[in-house]
Amino acid sequence: MITLTDSAVAAVKAALSRASEPAEGFRIMVQTGGCAGFKYAMGLESVSREGDVVTETDGLKLFVDADSQRHVAGMTIDFVTGLETSGFVFDNPNARDKCGCGKSFR
Repeated sequence: MITLTDSAVAAVKAALSRASEPAEGFRIMVQTGGCAGFKYAMGLESVSREGDVVTETDGLKLFVDADSQRHVAGMTIDFVTGLETSGFVFDNPNARDKCGCGKSFR
C-alpha cells in the first residue's frame, strides 16, 4: 500500500481540477531508467487496467500496475514546496539506493 501525505493529496487534487480531460485519480509507475536504474512516472488516470491495484485516499484514486506494485509497496509520497525545488518526494523502503535528485532508485 502507498501512503499519500495531505500535501500530496492536495497537489493531485489541484492537478485534477485543472486537467483538460476528466480523471478520477492518478497512476504511479516504475520504469527502467533514470541515473540509478528505475524511475517513477506519474500521470492522471480515469480507468483501471488489467492487473492494477486501485486504492483510495481522501476520495482520490491511486492506480498501480502489476509490474510496479512490488517496487512501491509501503512507499510514502509527499509534495513539498521550497525555494530551490518543489515537487513530489518518494520515501520508498524498497529502494536500496537513490540518485542525488531523488527521482530514481535501484
